[in-house]
Amino acid sequence: MNFLEIAKSAKLASLEIAGLSEDIRNQALISIANILEDHKNEIFEANKLDLENARILVESGKLSQQTFNRLKLDENKMRDMIQGIRDVAKLPDPINKILFKRELDKDLVLTKITCPIGVLGIIFEARPDVISQISSLAIKSGNAVILKGGKESVNTNKTILSLINSALDNVKNFPKNVLSQVFTHEDIAEMLKCDEFINLIIPRGGNKLVQYIKENTKIPVLGHASGICHAFVDESANLEMAQRIIIDAKTQYPSACNSIETLLIHDKFPQKDELLASLELSDIKLINNPERWDFEYGDKILAFKTVKDVDEAIKHINTYGSGHTDCIITESRENAEKFMNNVDSAGVYFNASTRFADGFRYGFGAEVGISTNKTHSRGPVGLDGLTIYKYKLMGNGHIVKDYAEGKKHFTHRDI
Repeated sequence: MNFLEIAKSAKLASLEIAGLSEDIRNQALISIANILEDHKNEIFEANKLDLENARILVESGKLSQQTFNRLKLDENKMRDMIQGIRDVAKLPDPINKILFKRELDKDLVLTKITCPIGVLGIIFEARPDVISQISSLAIKSGNAVILKGGKESVNTNKTILSLINSALDNVKNFPKNVLSQVFTHEDIAEMLKCDEFINLIIPRGGNKLVQYIKENTKIPVLGHASGICHAFVDESANLEMAQRIIIDAKTQYPSACNSIETLLIHDKFPQKDELLASLELSDIKLINNPERWDFEYGDKILAFKTVKDVDEAIKHINTYGSGHTDCIITESRENAEKFMNNVDSAGVYFNASTRFADGFRYGFGAEVGISTNKTHSRGPVGLDGLTIYKYKLMGNGHIVKDYAEGKKHFTHRDI
């Protein structure tokens, strides 16, 4: 089947799944979680093969260590992946929610309700757990998906999606072709041209991938190009708290997009030297005054800078940040409020690690990605980000002419 046929099939499937009951969609999710748990050893074997092939690419310089780290699927990731699917099944139905209901006139009622977007095109690098996250959120929100993963994780991706579709085949009345997968670079080019059938593109990968997609499609794109996240240690910060937060935000998963890349320290913070020494003891390489501040290291490397106050910290972040997630560590609620109100990012945190910027940790069950957009969705994107809305108008023979001629008048009363 060529890409155009896949896209057409996905479009038809999106119309069918949009009409499914919540009960059937939840049955599908539970079936997926069960089959992945029962066959997780098959997934690990496929992932092991991908890791062996990827290790050769890392040694030859054709694949970054950062990408390799994201590729590995261990017991913890598998557990979170399966639990994430079960959590999505428990979430309230995002479809057909009434956003407002308004009487325009007697017996003329306007209702705004949520509905699926349609067909999602997902292009992602490495991380094979993306497939289960996207699939579960898409099914719950009534969307169809075309997935294009990186070649470095092809065996894992094939195995996971094959198991997922096997589970869906056994769910009564669940439509075919809701989830499909493509594999070649040519498929990406076809996907980006397919605005007739695909409604939204979601890239999950590095800066180059996201920029390429944004520059080569007319389809709306949801995502972020980079994760230049910051931590600001204010004058009144507690040293032990600052150490815990910064070490977590840099080392817990250094290649993640919500890992901090720059540390800003108030020049009157009295324990600066102790703080920096503790970071170095945690195997963090510190760089003072790097060549550029808008750089994503994706490793245990942290640029740092001294600033005179919270205002300079805010200015630095708004100048060099990527609008992802930034935190302030302080005992001053006033400074925390100023920071969170004035830093122009999707996530602004007070005394908490930036690593919390994640759909699973936000209680979304899973996420399709993190968006730094200022339209539609921002931050970790869960179910709500995969819905749009429509207007339903219920009348009784009403026509506009009566209102234009003054025979009738609008009441515009919310009900």
